[in-house]
Amino acid sequence: MIAGTSALLTQALHLAAMLAAAPLLVGLLRTASARLAGRPGPHPLQPWRDLRKLMRKQPVVAEGSSVVSLAAPHAAVSAAVLAAALVPSFARGMLSAPLAELLLLIGLLALSRLARALAAMDAGGALGGLDAARGLARLLLAEPAALLAAMGLAAFAGTTALEGIIGAVREGAAAGAPRLLSFGVAALVLGGVALAEVRGIRGGSPAAEGEPELGAGGLAAAAPRDASGRHLALWEFHAALRLTVWLSLLAALILPIGLAPAGAGPLAWAAGALAWAGKLLALGLALVLAEAALARLPPARAPELLGAALLVALLGVVLALATGARL
Repeated sequence: MIAGTSALLTQALHLAAMLAAAPLLVGLLRTASARLAGRPGPHPLQPWRDLRKLMRKQPVVAEGSSVVSLAAPHAAVSAAVLAAALVPSFARGMLSAPLAELLLLIGLLALSRLARALAAMDAGGALGGLDAARGLARLLLAEPAALLAAMGLAAFAGTTALEGIIGAVREGAAAGAPRLLSFGVAALVLGGVALAEVRGIRGGSPAAEGEPELGAGGLAAAAPRDASGRHLALWEFHAALRLTVWLSLLAALILPIGLAPAGAGPLAWAAGALAWAGKLLALGLALVLAEAALARLPPARAPELLGAALLVALLGVVLALATGARL
């Protein structure tokens, strides 16, 4: 009974921390990106202020739009919240641990991206169609790359469960240079997909050409071009939460340290939360540096990077199978 209560409490605290950290993480990364470019940048809390302001406004829906435009932002946020509930942050053994399958997580993230593409196409405008085409191009490349990376991790750990993979990494169950190389390839691919999330924040904006995409433009291009009011706030929060989920997943897989057991108590949870925050910031700053190095790359060429990630992920799976691993 006590273990179940601890698992439920850590699950609630974890989900609250993920939802609260998402806009703050984007604000911190946006400030770091601006400082890297020699500009002061906005306040780290600016995304929260923008969300609060937009939630007070009524959305304006384009004439001719269907119920898809009304339902898509809620569906995308719901899928992202479910994905956030599965990824461990500061604790392990939460209530959702039996359901925390890597394939389910990637499927939920793909569903949220598909909802955004449908919303962009629903209005029937030319710019919205172009925006949807770019989103679907990322969907067709990013999620298969992530799936192949998941297969590589499953071959590494012998399971697709996040708890099992994290346990295998912590215990070094798959020792040996070839299998460790396979794990490194899979982790690198997931990092590339996370970088695509960063570039997707402003990838559709012409103003983003030649400048870091976490810069002054905010998360506006993470939403369909005709979104406004509460719908725009939901799309912005959806993009921030997706980025937080990817970084938390990378932190749990690459650096599975500081994860407190669900029944460890408040002090262990606080230490785990500090470790989680540090890992998020470190990975986020690494993505900002990589994104700044790729700032001159036109957003239209982002699918080429995802295609390369897809091939690297396939190489990782082949390498894992060649070492005798089983999927």
